[in-house]
Amino acid sequence: MTALTVSTYGVDADAVVEGLVGEKVASRIAAKDATLWGPDAEAEASIRLGWTDLHETSRPLLAEIEALSAELRAEGLDRIVLAGMGGSSLAPEVITRTAGVELTVLDTTDPGSVARALADRLDRTVIVVSSKSGSTVETDSQRRVFAAAFEAAGIDSASRIVAVTDPGSGLAELAEAGGYRRVFLADPNVGGRYSALTAFGLVPSGLAGADIAALLDEAAAAAERLGGDVTDNPALRLGAALAGAHEQGRDKVAIADAGSGIVGFADWAEQLIAESTGKLGTGVLPIASGSVDDPEITHPAADVLPAIVGEPAQPPAKGVVVTGELGAQFLLWEYATAVAGKLLGINPFDQPDVESAKKAARGLLDATPEPEAPAFTDGVVEVRGSAGLLDGVTTLSGAVDALLGRLAPDGYLAVMAYLDREGDDAGLAAVRVPLERRTERPVTFGWGPRFLHSTGQYHKGGPAQGVYLQVTGAPADDLAIPDRPFTFGQLIAAQAAGDAQVLADHDRPVLRLHLTDRKAGIETLRDVLR
Repeated sequence: MTALTVSTYGVDADAVVEGLVGEKVASRIAAKDATLWGPDAEAEASIRLGWTDLHETSRPLLAEIEALSAELRAEGLDRIVLAGMGGSSLAPEVITRTAGVELTVLDTTDPGSVARALADRLDRTVIVVSSKSGSTVETDSQRRVFAAAFEAAGIDSASRIVAVTDPGSGLAELAEAGGYRRVFLADPNVGGRYSALTAFGLVPSGLAGADIAALLDEAAAAAERLGGDVTDNPALRLGAALAGAHEQGRDKVAIADAGSGIVGFADWAEQLIAESTGKLGTGVLPIASGSVDDPEITHPAADVLPAIVGEPAQPPAKGVVVTGELGAQFLLWEYATAVAGKLLGINPFDQPDVESAKKAARGLLDATPEPEAPAFTDGVVEVRGSAGLLDGVTTLSGAVDALLGRLAPDGYLAVMAYLDREGDDAGLAAVRVPLERRTERPVTFGWGPRFLHSTGQYHKGGPAQGVYLQVTGAPADDLAIPDRPFTFGQLIAAQAAGDAQVLADHDRPVLRLHLTDRKAGIETLRDVLR
């Protein structure tokens, strides 16, 4: 078993840690002291600290999940689809990928992605519909289309739907009235991004075959240490390093893996850090790095702190190295993020800017406006931009140059792809590292609308440092949403347009590229963006 450790290099966190120990910050978090983050945060914090003892309070779920799993296997139902966004999908994806078990994660509104999930072994499929509020438009749309597909195939849809939600939510009421196979009610005193060890993380992962009892054991083994007021508390050291580096100008953290055995951890940590800290014009920008060989790790800019999970052959000159099992890591980073929030003077439990893009998308769906005419078209790419960005520009390469020309010395580029992350579009993600080398600035890559529940908060609420490249694509075939006046294609288009609108309203430079032919367009972009 890998010991839980946090080692800092070139980052002096000792004085800050001693101050945290003196204030008994760790034990106060463990005791759910909502006053730690100041009076403005107290009301929210008082209903958001249930994550500190999930290694104990989630134990009763294990028998329930195992019993349901045995039922499903006995009926030949061995394919689990998860319909969930943000905190409802990121932790289960890490858990199951690390365990090497299959879970189809459906956290998209791309019609091609949804159609592919529908077409795969429907006769052996159970869908876990996972939403705290029960009103998440993506998740509700996925539920509707799967229910209709089951019924069309002569399958009782209620017998194939498992709901995970908060008590009293619309989904809880719907599941009860509809006689769904099972309803798991999660702890309502845990926010979505802190919910890895609640029913939201454990139910889909356990049904897919992951050893979720081991996860709780790993967290339990670390809990006493993480709640201790001692200078070698890994959470205090990591939180102090994140906040201390921020105060010294390193307000971006690049998270990479070095043989930890944990798959995709940076994507989970990205949401935790971005939504928790990116507000009030401040925050720590997480960069989900693909490899310790990526530029932001090997040659980090002066404002980037490398954070390596695992045991690198060579530690960073200035950075953090973290080791530990997955369950312990979940709890460690949650504690550390709460600590960093205190040090940064922000409430780490709210996300005031996440809703803005949702409202804009809903407004566009309700109004069904005509699509905005492109500024120009270059081959298969329609080009649009925020006010003033494309003045005098007539080519795709010129448009990209115009956006990158807005990058400040402390800025970052966010690539936001409202496309199919598991299909033919997936290769677009390879542009991130070449763009880093081209700009010599940090570059993030997010799949839409998934990232709206993650870094989308930081984009609007964090420092005004970013420039934004949005990529959308015409679907080969659209897909209707039962009993809704819009299709998946219209929904994802509205989500992209709404996001761009809110960014522009915040005076963020946005370049929007729409691919009228996805395959040809992605090949073009990969050439132009390098």
